[in-house]
Amino acid sequence: MSVAAFISSQKTEHGIDHIISCRALGVSQSWFYKWRNRIGQDMPTARERRRADLDAQITRSFEESGGTYGSPRITRDLHEAGWRVSENTVAARMAELGLVARVRRTPRSLTRQGRRPAAADLVRRKFTAPAPDVLWCGDVTMIDTDEGNLYLATVEDLFSRRLLGYAMSDHHDAALTCASLQMAVATRGGDVDGVIFHSDRGSEYTAARYQDLCRRLGVVQSMGQVGCALDNAAAEALNSTLKVEYVHRQRFRSRAEARLKIATWIADFYNPIRRHSANDGLSPITFEAHMIEKRKASSALLRTAVA
Repeated sequence: MSVAAFISSQKTEHGIDHIISCRALGVSQSWFYKWRNRIGQDMPTARERRRADLDAQITRSFEESGGTYGSPRITRDLHEAGWRVSENTVAARMAELGLVARVRRTPRSLTRQGRRPAAADLVRRKFTAPAPDVLWCGDVTMIDTDEGNLYLATVEDLFSRRLLGYAMSDHHDAALTCASLQMAVATRGGDVDGVIFHSDRGSEYTAARYQDLCRRLGVVQSMGQVGCALDNAAAEALNSTLKVEYVHRQRFRSRAEARLKIATWIADFYNPIRRHSANDGLSPITFEAHMIEKRKASSALLRTAVA
């Protein structure tokens, strides 16, 4: 605390006149009054300081999300950081700061119906799961690069919206979707017997090579109807998130650059950090860890009650 601030606090906290404090400390009264006038003109109020701090935190959260978070997710970030603020206030401050999340664009379908028999629709647009490795979904989407198209195949766990597996290639074929499925299986430790994998009826998923891999792994295929994006809406939503929040903000000069940057975004942001509305605002990995701990605690309580 400065000398002038100390003198001021003596008056406020203990009722000691400024003249007495100045004499006791051997400082000029005129110097103190100049300091007080200058502070009174320049120092922001507590409310102004709080608003400035709030704006800085909102801007930081928005930028760390790559400019993709709207007021609901930023409000969750603020609550986690200890702020007591409403979503309406955050929305108003974002509007004042000119912070606007990216708008989704309608995706273009790559689906080419396969000639082989398709699997039955076991999901029927119910894109939720009670536990990990009960229901997965996947799709193939196209990424533009200066070298030409790059195709990305994904496998998502609908329990936590975690992106378990992905693969990228110059061609969208069964080799691509097989690679994404194998990565998902490796992520889960190799034993996924009985998991349902839902997709569209694209040739990449009806191919003999892909169906054989599913049989060997114990994966049960499920497929939506032809030409109906809603039947695979969860996978379409993942593609849209990837495009809107990352891909459309980049220029990839080569396929290799796109592969590296997209894989980094998935590993460093989407799975461990990005908040998902289906997870009560938690990231996929955080949600899985939270649910594991919650179920362990419930099991312990049950064992104690039985004992």
